Amino acid sequence: MKQEIRLATRESALALAQTTKVAQELEVLFPSSYISIHKMKTKGDKILDVALSKIGGKGLFTKELEVALCENRADIAVHSLKDVPVALPSGLALTGYMTRENASDAFVSNKYKRIADLPKNAVVGTSSLRRQVLLQQVNPNIEIRELRGNVQTRLAKLDSGAYDAIILASAGLHRLGLQDRIAGYLPIETWIPAVGQGIVALETYESNPLAQEIAKKLTTTESYVSAIAERAFLATLQGGCQVPLGCHCVVQGNSLTLYGFIGSLQYKQALYTTQKGTRDEGQDLGIAAAQHLLEQGGAAFLKEVGIDI
Repeated sequence: MKQEIRLATRESALALAQTTKVAQELEVLFPSSYISIHKMKTKGDKILDVALSKIGGKGLFTKELEVALCENRADIAVHSLKDVPVALPSGLALTGYMTRENASDAFVSNKYKRIADLPKNAVVGTSSLRRQVLLQQVNPNIEIRELRGNVQTRLAKLDSGAYDAIILASAGLHRLGLQDRIAGYLPIETWIPAVGQGIVALETYESNPLAQEIAKKLTTTESYVSAIAERAFLATLQGGCQVPLGCHCVVQGNSLTLYGFIGSLQYKQALYTTQKGTRDEGQDLGIAAAQHLLEQGGAAFLKEVGIDI
């Protein structure tokens, strides 16, 4: 009898596309195993009319999958790393980091090529506080409206004329074969992505060592190094969906460049930092980047949302 490797995933088209890719790679690595996919609807998928920052943040997309791991109904939970909180439930760990897709944000519009081309009072849709702050920096004369739902839902709202443009993760559009909808890629050096954006992460339970070893087989060094650095930045700032911030690590040979920012919607401000080091210094760079932003005045931005560092 073939050994079964059970993958838990959200049931959205994007989540299934990511999980299918995981299954395909596992089939190559473990040809004698049977890969099964178990679809689940999370709380974050069910509540679509309220901003994530108001209903609990990132963990809303992971809890149901994590419960399946703890109850031995799944071996590996497949996540978009940007949806995974820094603090994981006891006994769970991220043990796999797959090759990173394009990590940039995408400007999507049927009428305009760039954010700078948007006319005064143009309506731009996004559910992300990070993107709202960055939009304020690039074009303060636009109107930002809340936009939630899966990728197809957001594109349909754009096509209906409800928005002049929307901002989406390039990785999701690429994985769904929708890259032709991208009017332009936003530069990561100035339009800094969410922590972990573009990386598919694999979560396992400590009492399932076989699943941990399987997940590690899918890890790429570049994704692992980037994830460690970016999540160290996030942990230092105690960030979540209620804090407008971003961090992205560029790996070139043995060198790392870390871009970070933190913003304030209230004051329409953003602070930036760039840190450079080696692969071995990823975690330290993440912490240093966060501390630099705190020293610049980022601590005051955090106090706006009740975080006192």
